[in-house]
Amino acid sequence: MNSLRAAALAGALTLLGAAPAYADVTGFVGTNTTPENRMTRGFSAGLGVLLIGFEFEYANTAEDMDERLPSLKTYSGNLLLQTPFSIFRMQPYFTTGAGLYRERLDDDTDTGVALNTGGGVKVDLVGPLRVRVDYRVFRLGSDALYSPAHRLYAGINLKF
Repeated sequence: MNSLRAAALAGALTLLGAAPAYADVTGFVGTNTTPENRMTRGFSAGLGVLLIGFEFEYANTAEDMDERLPSLKTYSGNLLLQTPFSIFRMQPYFTTGAGLYRERLDDDTDTGVALNTGGGVKVDLVGPLRVRVDYRVFRLGSDALYSPAHRLYAGINLKF
């Protein structure tokens, strides 16, 4: 009987003391600076608990046939280390992750593993609305035309 009470009390304390999880989504526009500045667009969706966050991200840079610059699509799962709350209306973070990339120029296509590292800040605007600024370096597979690829973006972030 005592072990049943202890288990019930431990379960109740665990549920009452659990840290809340927060999610967010971001739509962004930016520039892929490798090998020349070109527009990139994408979105991310993530979940965070205290200092740790996880996100899925997709980005697409269009091919430039005139300059002979390949398109680049990235799909990545990332781990974020971030402050658990905003400091002076800003939540800085560091991120690293892995995923897939697809680089295409004319009929030549290369698909492989991409590793990324970067960081940024989410700036509070009004209520759950924030601006997110992010910089990433993508290390693409050995057959990519341009690696590492550098990307800088800004986007609208909704926290819920």
